[in-house]
Amino acid sequence: MSTLIRTSTELLLGTVSNGFRSFQEEATRLNARSPLYPDKHLRLRVLATERASPSLSRTKKSSNKDDFHGTLHALKSKNRVPKKWLGQHYMVNNEINEKLVECANIQKGDIVLEIGPGTGSLTNSLVEAGAHVIAVEKDPAMAELIMERFQDSGLVEVVNEDFMKWRIRTSIEYFRNHYSAKGIPFKQIKVVSNLPFNITTPVVKRILPMGDIFSSMVLLLQDEAAYRLIDMSPQASNYRSISLFVQFFSVAQYEMKVSRSNFFPRPNVDGAIISFNIKSALDYPSVSSTKSFFTLVNMAFAEKRKMLRNSLEHKHPPAKIRNALKSVNLDETARPAELTLDQFVALYNALDASKENHPVDCT
Repeated sequence: MSTLIRTSTELLLGTVSNGFRSFQEEATRLNARSPLYPDKHLRLRVLATERASPSLSRTKKSSNKDDFHGTLHALKSKNRVPKKWLGQHYMVNNEINEKLVECANIQKGDIVLEIGPGTGSLTNSLVEAGAHVIAVEKDPAMAELIMERFQDSGLVEVVNEDFMKWRIRTSIEYFRNHYSAKGIPFKQIKVVSNLPFNITTPVVKRILPMGDIFSSMVLLLQDEAAYRLIDMSPQASNYRSISLFVQFFSVAQYEMKVSRSNFFPRPNVDGAIISFNIKSALDYPSVSSTKSFFTLVNMAFAEKRKMLRNSLEHKHPPAKIRNALKSVNLDETARPAELTLDQFVALYNALDASKENHPVDCT
């Protein structure tokens, strides 16, 4: 079975992006001579196809090649070109896709969320590993492509939505019922994705706090972004609030660097594979409110070079901040980039306890 879920009854696709000319030039350079003529008035109807689900032993592997020429052909078939301004860089080396699957420890029967499947190269590797894939694709034409490519696999569900606007919990409950009705055990979901480079941080911030739904996440992203996410060393150049966010909700690991030559179009930077073992709420550091805790962290890092007693004065009186710093054995001149996650937690709890001991008089 392969299902395409759309949010409206009819979708009007516009013209291709301004990257069309460079795309044609690249195709010509590599002897892919077929011209790309975008249909400016292509209309798609809602499709929701249900087919008998074959057993995994009879699942037919996709015959598509996911090298440069295969990717080029797939994009041309839907009148699409990569949009650099959206951070779209397609993987054209299947060995990297297989490495993503390996890092995620994908087993037969696993349920995997893939964000932005593009032409389906990673999707294909996940299917070949026997995973049930929920592919969330923003572009209607590419969602159509994924449905067409994997409609006989019995393993791919396609959701045509912008992931950043996708109602995760409501949708996952739908899929829980959907899989249960088919006799497929529903367990915690693994996230595996080759992310557009410009949505890395928003995706991480959406997924990591949902340890009740997701068990792990493996991403292929920009190398510099990977270091920003996993650098837990205070005073390091990449150390910032997102580093603390990642450490609070997960255990992250840098897996490997991926050369820029493996992408089309070729980006200006290398990529990297990073894995996250997502924590359950019981394993979070002890704070009264995660929202309030990260409000404090973000406020501190908004002015990274300032001393905490100054950067936090919009939320707490300076004297209160100095007393809290002293109570957790931090210097009055401490700056945010000098504190570990445990020290931030201790400082937050000290400020929080002070608030409780000195309630505001509202009379």
